[in-house]
Amino acid sequence: MGREEFDRLVEEALAQVPHELAALVENCVFVVEDDAPPDAPDLLGLYDGVPLTERDSWYGGVLPDRVVVFMNPTLRICDTAEDVVEEVTITVVHEIAHHFGIDDARLHELGWS
Repeated sequence: MGREEFDRLVEEALAQVPHELAALVENCVFVVEDDAPPDAPDLLGLYDGVPLTERDSWYGGVLPDRVVVFMNPTLRICDTAEDVVEEVTITVVHEIAHHFGIDDARLHELGWS
């Protein structure tokens, strides 16, 4: 699978987020990168920012948070195109949840590990 198609899958996963939730995402960009950081080569996604639950009056004039989906690690663990679609969707939801302040333990409880 090439980069264009993978980018499209990320866009489609974002489009599946209910409008009510998507409208609450603030100051956040979504990007695709080929590879995860060298210290975590199997990482599928990353939320880099300040969760909404931790923002208060000091929050302003900052660069946008970033949700990053890593293409190559995702493709390595998937056997089929359908697997890629499912994994991209899970990763996007997982990282958006971090933006809302939901930690990994709670995501696991909810079945989004």
